[in-house]
Amino acid sequence: MEKPCVLIVDDDPRILKFVTANLEIRGYDVIAAEDGKTALEVMDRTAPNLVILDLLMPGITGSDVCCHIRKSSDVPIIMLTAFGESNTRMELLSLGANDYITKPFDIKDLLDSIQSTLDNRK
Repeated sequence: MEKPCVLIVDDDPRILKFVTANLEIRGYDVIAAEDGKTALEVMDRTAPNLVILDLLMPGITGSDVCCHIRKSSDVPIIMLTAFGESNTRMELLSLGANDYITKPFDIKDLLDSIQSTLDNRK
């Protein structure tokens, strides 16, 4: 069975390293991108099974990346953000995100969301 590939996009190198390590230990292939521009370039060349996307990034924001991805792909997207307001959650879900995790986050919550989202795709 092929390992699921996850694209993680976050401008914080500590989060990229932490999430990448946790996913790789659990058998995922991981592609890390430090900004929205790189994420869109990755999406043009590969087809990850899931995207973990930070909302607030310099340059191209996570919501812009989400909208761009949705124009050509139905890949599941889990948004990571420091905003916890319900209107932010509803806005992100309306843009096409499948789930929403608030920073700081418990890695178990993120892993559960990833697994649940991927299981729902089968």
